[in-house]
Amino acid sequence: MTLDPRIPVTLLTGFLGSGKTTLLNQLLNHSGMKDTAVIINELGSTGLDHILARTVESQHIADNTVLLESGCLCCTLSNELADTMRDLFFKRQLEAIPRFTRLVIETTGMADPGPILSNLLNEPVISSTYRLDAVVVTIDSLYGLQQIRDQGEARKQAAVADVLLLTKSDLANDEQLDVLSHALHALNPGATQYRISHGNIDPAAIIDAGLFDPSGKQAQPQRWLRAPTRTKAARGMLPQSVHEDDIVSFTVTMPKPLTWGQLEPVLQWLCSTFGEQLLRLKGIVHAEDAPAPLAVHAVQHTLYPPNLLEGWDEEEPITRLVLIGKGLDELKIRDALMQI
Repeated sequence: MTLDPRIPVTLLTGFLGSGKTTLLNQLLNHSGMKDTAVIINELGSTGLDHILARTVESQHIADNTVLLESGCLCCTLSNELADTMRDLFFKRQLEAIPRFTRLVIETTGMADPGPILSNLLNEPVISSTYRLDAVVVTIDSLYGLQQIRDQGEARKQAAVADVLLLTKSDLANDEQLDVLSHALHALNPGATQYRISHGNIDPAAIIDAGLFDPSGKQAQPQRWLRAPTRTKAARGMLPQSVHEDDIVSFTVTMPKPLTWGQLEPVLQWLCSTFGEQLLRLKGIVHAEDAPAPLAVHAVQHTLYPPNLLEGWDEEEPITRLVLIGKGLDELKIRDALMQI
C-alpha cells in the first residue's frame, strides 16, 4: 500500500487557560515524541518559556529554533504560519535542523480554527509537503461548559475537533464532567473524548490519530471519519431549521453507486455556497471511476485533492460525508448530494 508521504500535522488548540501549554510540555518530555517539530503560536513568549524551563538542556540550531533534550524541535511563530512551516521544511531538507517526522502546531486560545485549517492546507508548497492528521482541542473541565455556551471561538474549536481533551479533570466532580461530556457530544458526536489531569496522556491517543495509523501500514478511515452509519433521515428524523449562529454536524450516507466526476462538482458548489459557514467536511467516497476508496477533506471555501486509500476497502462500500458548520442548510445540502 502506498501511503501519503507528507509530514503529518497535529493542530492543538483550545480556549484561553484550557491547558494547552501544560499538555504540550508533558508531550515533549515523552520519549515517544522524539523527531517532532513544534510551532507555538501564542501571544508573547510565555508558552515557549514555560516549556524551556522544564528542559535540562536546550540548544539553538537555527533562527528561532531550539532543540530540546527530548529530541524535539521547538520554535515560536515569528512570521506567518505558512512562512514558518516552509522555513522548517526547507531547513529540514538542507539538514540545517534535525529531520523531524511530524509537526505539532499550538495556536492561541482565541484562534478561530477555520481560517487556520484553510491557510494550512490551501498554500501550494504547504499542501504538497504537509498533511493534516488531526485537530486536538483542550476543554477546561471546570469552565468549558460556560465557554462553549458564551464564546463563539470555543464552540468552533470544539466542533471541528477529532479529539477532545477534558483537562484539569481532577478539579471537577463526576457530575460536572458528565454534563460537559454530554454537551460536547451533542456539539461534536464524532470526536473522541479523554479526561486528563496535569496534561498527562499517552501521545499515541492524539498523535497519528487521523487517517493513517502510527504503524504506517494501513489507513483507518473508520477511526478518522468517526461517523455513524445511520443518518437522521434514515431514522425518520427530519433536520430542523437552525439559527445562523448555531453549529451543527451531520452525516450524509450515499449508498448508491457514484463517480468522483459526479460528486466533485457538487462538493465544489457546497464549498462555494457555504464557504464561510463550513467549518469542516470529511468523508470516505467509494467512486466507480477510482481504483480505491477516496478520503476527502474540505475547509470553508476549499476542497482539497482526495487521498487514494490503496489496499483498503469496506465489506459494504458506502460513501459517507460528515459536515460541520454554522447554520448550514442541511436540507438543501442533502438534496443536492442525493440528486447525484
